[in-house]
Amino acid sequence: MSEYKQSIIVREDLKLSRGKLAAQVAHAAVMASNLAGKDAAGEWKRGGQKKIVLRVPNLGDLIELQEIAKQEHIPTALVVDAGYTEIPSGTVTALGIGPASEEEINKITKNLKLV
Repeated sequence: MSEYKQSIIVREDLKLSRGKLAAQVAHAAVMASNLAGKDAAGEWKRGGQKKIVLRVPNLGDLIELQEIAKQEHIPTALVVDAGYTEIPSGTVTALGIGPASEEEINKITKNLKLV
């Protein structure tokens, strides 16, 4: 049986503080996991809720990854900031992909670098 994981991808170009980055990653993780099917979510939870945080240069790259994941029928969640602190309202900050099988996630994110 395959292991399940989740990938969170953030934009490098925003230069978020560590605290803001952590909050955006948390939003993406929760939002995407809420969209997962019962089976995938269950497998992921039983496996320790494995996740990885990766980075892309800009919004275009984030949207491209979201489209690829959607084509593969993997749950995605785009985080749009409310604008209360560091960045303007409506800024897209992060993308949650999965949980899904590690093999499926890796096909999409294998060339990304860790945060």
